[in-house]
Amino acid sequence: MSANRHLGRIVALQTLYEQDFRLECGDKSFKLSQVIDRNFERYADTIEDRKFVDELVLGVDKNKAKLDGIIGPVAPEWPIEQIARIDRIILRMGVFELMFDQKVPPKVVINEAVELAKAFGGDNSSKFINGVLGTVFRNEEKETLAPKTKKTKNKPKE
Repeated sequence: MSANRHLGRIVALQTLYEQDFRLECGDKSFKLSQVIDRNFERYADTIEDRKFVDELVLGVDKNKAKLDGIIGPVAPEWPIEQIARIDRIILRMGVFELMFDQKVPPKVVINEAVELAKAFGGDNSSKFINGVLGTVFRNEEKETLAPKTKKTKNKPKE
């Protein structure tokens, strides 16, 4: 299943990369569903989990602004629009799986993103991706584990 999911992430990455590129070029004919179908057909024999690919692509697309809002503060030296396109998309996919999907263990999500960065990104992409996603995960973990305190007014002792 993990090799299948890895290939699914590659298909999702290719789809989201094409979307980002074509929209930036002003392609009015772009239809995300058609690109998902086309890219999925190429690997239909080896990917059994079409639902995973669809959820990942559509989830990243739908939550792009939220994902960028999570990535931005964690990488303040790199405004989202200055991050290399491939790295930006890998980060969005990783953050989506960490924060919104949560079906895959966080360490697996981060490792998969790092592997995608090694395969498709630049020389330092994997380190950058690992650092950003690791920080996002630790921040989320702190938030989840932090005790929820009630704000109460000081009551006089009787």
